[in-house]
Amino acid sequence: MEEQNSGFDSTKKRMDEATENFEQQAKNTANEFRESWNEVINNQENKKILAGVLALVVGYLGIHKFILGYNKEGVLQIILTCMCGIGAIIALIEGIIYLTKSDEEFYQTYQVGKKGWF
Repeated sequence: MEEQNSGFDSTKKRMDEATENFEQQAKNTANEFRESWNEVINNQENKKILAGVLALVVGYLGIHKFILGYNKEGVLQIILTCMCGIGAIIALIEGIIYLTKSDEEFYQTYQVGKKGWF
């Protein structure tokens, strides 16, 4: 009977060690995920591709301006499109400019520097 208990005890000990090891690995993975998530958020959230494609496809609506946080410029773009159609031409030019800039240059110019036009 004593031999059966020792087998049970050793199995229980191994299970406890495996559980503890699993918990530690889960904590490490969670910490790594949290750290990498913070890096993405604290790093540059570059909206270059989104703004560029929106400017080319539906730029006449000024959506790319709203994405970048330029609400006044977005409304002005809509008004220019409705009045004389020039808003669509401006959006096409801006879409090309956005997509041809490097990621860092776009980020510094339009997201940090808040340059509203071209």
